[in-house]
Amino acid sequence: MKAMLVNDVKQGPVLIGGTIPEPRPAEGELLIRVRAAGVTPTELVWYPTTHTKDGEVRTGAVPGHEFSGVIAELGSGVNGFKVGEEVYGMNDWFEDGATAEFCLTQPQSIALKPKSLTHELSATLPIGALTAWQGLLVRANMQAGDRVLIHGAAGAVGLFAVQLAHLHGAHVIATASAANTEFVKQLGADETIDYKTSRFENELRNVDIVFDAVGGDTVDRSWAVLKPNGRMVTIAADNESTTDQRIKDAFFIVEPSQKQLIKVAKLFDTGTLHAFVSAVVPLEQAALAYGRAVPHKRGNGKVVVAVAA
Repeated sequence: MKAMLVNDVKQGPVLIGGTIPEPRPAEGELLIRVRAAGVTPTELVWYPTTHTKDGEVRTGAVPGHEFSGVIAELGSGVNGFKVGEEVYGMNDWFEDGATAEFCLTQPQSIALKPKSLTHELSATLPIGALTAWQGLLVRANMQAGDRVLIHGAAGAVGLFAVQLAHLHGAHVIATASAANTEFVKQLGADETIDYKTSRFENELRNVDIVFDAVGGDTVDRSWAVLKPNGRMVTIAADNESTTDQRIKDAFFIVEPSQKQLIKVAKLFDTGTLHAFVSAVVPLEQAALAYGRAVPHKRGNGKVVVAVAA
């Protein structure tokens, strides 16, 4: 099958096209014919991309661990799904991903895709929407009336965080550039702060939850705006190796959840939540997407690789 592989070079990892054997589902696995895969550019340098579970150096990994596609084959012992069903979801970080014609996954990591969305839109949801869901509703235990500060509110995860916080009755404060102010307001932000011209820590106090998708000194500056019992959540990759215990406690990586994917799909099918794609590129141009070099983006949301029609 055709696939895009991570080629580690001295200047940094890049994607190259290649042909690798089509995977076969083992017991408890499903084979997915990929229609579209979401792009997270930082994935090329994540530990599971560069190492095996045993800690050995890994080469030729296939990135893209969120996807939308069609079930092509069921391994033995798989129940609840049928060949031909349209599904969306994730697969294991250490597995080859979905920037290929086929990928393997497990039943608990997928659900029937939203009927109202295309494969391209559905492919932006598993990591983005589940990260927002798990960060706000599970880790931060967000309640109606909470004051929630969302950093990177117009980004691929932030745009879902704003919508979910608004949906659950929170007072949403969003940091974004001036160009994205109107966009995040339409998503449900009650207040916006232009991070390029204002210091949010000079304007805010008594925040219940900070949801950070930016990293860097944004996290350090955010502690001052929290209530004494406030909760910090950060997903920024640069915090993964921190030695600061507070940040270690706040950092998390999204986990697959069929139950949450089912709930999310219903919210999109009822029009309660909205998805966005900034650009769609064919499989052969995936390197542009991971290199943040797609020439014609059309707005907010993730870049998606269209693998098959």
